[in-house]
Amino acid sequence: MFIAMNRFRIAPDHQEDFEKIWRERETFLDQVPGFREFHLLKGPLNDEFRLYASHSVWESREAFEAWTQSEAFSKAHRQTSAPKGTYLGHPELETFEAIL
Repeated sequence: MFIAMNRFRIAPDHQEDFEKIWRERETFLDQVPGFREFHLLKGPLNDEFRLYASHSVWESREAFEAWTQSEAFSKAHRQTSAPKGTYLGHPELETFEAIL
């Protein structure tokens, strides 16, 4: 099993915009071999930002990497973008391989 997470720092006044975009977007993940599940996680809020993480589970690193090179990935990332000021920096990708 392989897990890919993107951490997003979102401006407090843009939380609803960010969540709406993720609720309404088509991920195309159901068309991708090796995909298992996806979750968008809402984390802590501080004075500067709300932390969110996208969490996708794959059967292998190879399946995840194949998705990043696929037409499904391109289509998913061409969709509506968030209003200016929503993201406070670039998403931070973290990946994990299951050992147990």
